[in-house]
Amino acid sequence: MKTIIITIDRKVLAIGILCVTAALALSALLWSPRPASADFAVKDRDYQIVTTPSSTGSDAVYVVDNKTGLVVVFLWDNARRALVPATAEDLTKAFQ
Repeated sequence: MKTIIITIDRKVLAIGILCVTAALALSALLWSPRPASADFAVKDRDYQIVTTPSSTGSDAVYVVDNKTGLVVVFLWDNARRALVPATAEDLTKAFQ
């Protein structure tokens, strides 16, 4: 039985380790989870939904009913991990 001896000098070993590290860093960059964004609006005929950061540090969701003219504000509660209703007002009162 023959034994095969492979000799690798330090330069080739260092280049190989750097290539593997670069490939791992690139794959972590490409397949990392994207954070949620809270700065967009959705509009349909009857409802509009807008998310925005609130002054309390969490996120706020504004739901506007175009037919009735009501706006409802929900705040994200980090402790309960749930949307909590904050207020509901007539949209015309909000701009007076």
